[in-house]
Amino acid sequence: MTDIVRPLPLSTKTGRAARLRAALASGPIVMAPGAYDCVTARLVEVSGFGALYVTGSGVSMSALGAPDVGALSFSEILDRVARICDSVGIPVIADADTGYGGPLNVIRTVREFERAGVAAIQIEDQEWPKKCGHEPGRRLVPVREMELRIQAASEARADPDTLIVARTDARTDHGLEAALERAERYLQAGADVLFVESPQSAAELATVAKRLKAPCLANMVEGGRTPILPAPELDALGFRLAIYPNSLTRLIARVGQDLLAALKTTGTTASMANQLLDHGQLWSLFENERWVALEKRYQA
Repeated sequence: MTDIVRPLPLSTKTGRAARLRAALASGPIVMAPGAYDCVTARLVEVSGFGALYVTGSGVSMSALGAPDVGALSFSEILDRVARICDSVGIPVIADADTGYGGPLNVIRTVREFERAGVAAIQIEDQEWPKKCGHEPGRRLVPVREMELRIQAASEARADPDTLIVARTDARTDHGLEAALERAERYLQAGADVLFVESPQSAAELATVAKRLKAPCLANMVEGGRTPILPAPELDALGFRLAIYPNSLTRLIARVGQDLLAALKTTGTTASMANQLLDHGQLWSLFENERWVALEKRYQA
């Protein structure tokens, strides 16, 4: 039978978790820009990045019109994650918040995210409803409760290469040492990647990467609590993964404001034409040529 080249949403993609696991083990640092829908996901992939991060806050803003305050349901997040996984071929790291309930909910979250195509699943130690990791008012669950979340997640995996990312939000209210102690316990519970949220200096970032004996994630949030360091510097410190959750969200919002202001003032988008994809370029971003070819194959 002749091989059929299908568009990404109609194709089968396997081995993404193994590819991400291997990349974290071999280096250099994996940079994973944030995406909140299929448009931003495709932009990340065609720009040459080896992984992307599904940002919970970006999904909340784009799907619900609300900030990251834990208002989205599991099913709403799952639907968006599945669509993003379908739209790209690179590994997808998904923010699964607290796992959306007790241990049984965590197990279901892991299995459903795996079926959707996720390569790495991030679970944090906040109470529900959670808050953004760079906002005040975060409340933590007891360490043992989070350990059991991680144990349940790691034992629920159908694919042993699926990575469990354990995030702790202890730094802001309890100090760096408490956060590091929690992260070490989460590693023993079965986590593959450790994520200490919101270190407050370059020295704290260095301490995190040096102290923890596992692949560590750095969260680069523009305007957040953590300084923005170039990826090569994070790599030199020992971080294996860097996420940029809402860099695209912020840029698209800013450029969108500029475009709409120009349109309202001048009555045309001409002044920003060189910053826009034209009709054909936008459709090509989503493999229009493959969709057309596939449709022609089955026309009478």
